[in-house]
Amino acid sequence: MSEQAGTSGSYWLQTLPPGEPAPAPQSDLTVDVAVIGGGIAGLSTAWELVRRGREVAVFEADRIAAGVTGHTTAKVSAQHTLIYDRLRRSRGAEGARLYARSQLEAIRHAAETAHELGIDCDWEDTAAYTYVQGRHRVPELRAEAEAAREAGLPAEFTTETDLPFPVAGAVRVTEQAQFHPRKYLMALADSLRRGGGRLYEGTRVVGLTEGEPCVLTTDQGVRISARDVVVATHYPIFDRALLFTRLTPRRELVIAAPVPEAQAPDGMYITPEHRTRSVRTAPYRDGQRLLLITGEHFTPGTSRDVEERFDALTGWARRHFGELQITHRWATQDNESSDSVPLVGLLHPRTRHVYVASGFGGWGMTGGIMAGRLLCDLITGRECPWSGLYDPRRIASVVREGGQFLKNQAKVARHFVGDRVPPLASGPRPPVDDLAPGDGTVVQSGGRHVAVHRDENGELHAVAARCTHMGCLVSFNRAERAWECPCHGSRFAPDGSVLQGPAVRPLQPREL
Repeated sequence: MSEQAGTSGSYWLQTLPPGEPAPAPQSDLTVDVAVIGGGIAGLSTAWELVRRGREVAVFEADRIAAGVTGHTTAKVSAQHTLIYDRLRRSRGAEGARLYARSQLEAIRHAAETAHELGIDCDWEDTAAYTYVQGRHRVPELRAEAEAAREAGLPAEFTTETDLPFPVAGAVRVTEQAQFHPRKYLMALADSLRRGGGRLYEGTRVVGLTEGEPCVLTTDQGVRISARDVVVATHYPIFDRALLFTRLTPRRELVIAAPVPEAQAPDGMYITPEHRTRSVRTAPYRDGQRLLLITGEHFTPGTSRDVEERFDALTGWARRHFGELQITHRWATQDNESSDSVPLVGLLHPRTRHVYVASGFGGWGMTGGIMAGRLLCDLITGRECPWSGLYDPRRIASVVREGGQFLKNQAKVARHFVGDRVPPLASGPRPPVDDLAPGDGTVVQSGGRHVAVHRDENGELHAVAARCTHMGCLVSFNRAERAWECPCHGSRFAPDGSVLQGPAVRPLQPREL
């Protein structure tokens, strides 16, 4: 059984919890740039634009830096598992160099920003490693080390690490970093406000009309006019560019436990083996560091055994690091683009004023900072060497990566079609009478699919079972008490309220 008792959620949120929320706008307003989403990409973009003299407002549906950014592992690294050899083959040597340069400059820019603003964000310079234990994958790592070095990273192949277990090989990249993401971003938000930027929390944007100006509509009926709009909602909430056909959501689990400082690994580690295992540490207390381990990735809405996945991750951690006392556990969600390169730039070919930042594939810290600088350049008319690399309108790379693109869409199609004919998708589901407290299931009632949850007091709660984004059937995640859509990763609370997009409207209540 999983050891949930005694564990809390995200360490970043626990150590810097949200304060009083910034109020939602009470009347219509006009700004130069409206940024939708208060994570690292949205706040970085807004901060850069304010420094260039633009009047900017940020609209966050929940609390800033508390969504995906508040649940990251917070590696500030240009070493993204096994990306450079793939880029060298798919985008050429110049594409790999531009990717490396943009990510390295994001690290340097974050370090300079923390110094300039005097941010105490637990910044630590360290090395990043991608390792494998299976010898058959060593040639893959040697090729990655060579490609990363050619791209401009301080990279080398090695068999030596400070992990407490042997590895067959690793790519080591120096001059990388790790930090406390909320300490960094909350200071950035304060600087943004001092510079004249505006922040609105509890403000969900539900409509966009493109034009000159563009007009946004919130769930409270407020209208925002803006010359330019940035959609930085992790998964784009507006699908007019059909980006949902090029993005695959992935959810991963995180556990954390204190270890003696002398036993803590110095570097940041990741392996593509074992459904991914990522390891880093953070400053803790009493001569200890907090060991953070991430892995067990899965598509949201496709796994009813999330608790077992937490157990598997905990078991792996204890086999390799000793008898750990798990103090925190949470989950994070990322979106992978079909060609592994983020989508940052104009939203679609016909727009001139709507921009997007998405598809960071688990590397949102450097990706978000890079996106902020790139979008600021695009909006203010400055040249950026890597704008073409990240342009969401690119076609050639999608054609080259057609196999992954088709695989992604076949998976979505199975749910989209299969959820509309019996039997219900996602395997066997317990009948309502057999639901244990804390569990949920999808049933047919009155000719409609209904999502039913039994709370800890035994009371049943029923909501519509079709995701309000594109109508796929949701599935219940027992470990996190959430309804999840397997098509594009939208997540809903048991009462139907939106936890995570691209859906912007809740699941409506239903009668059984």
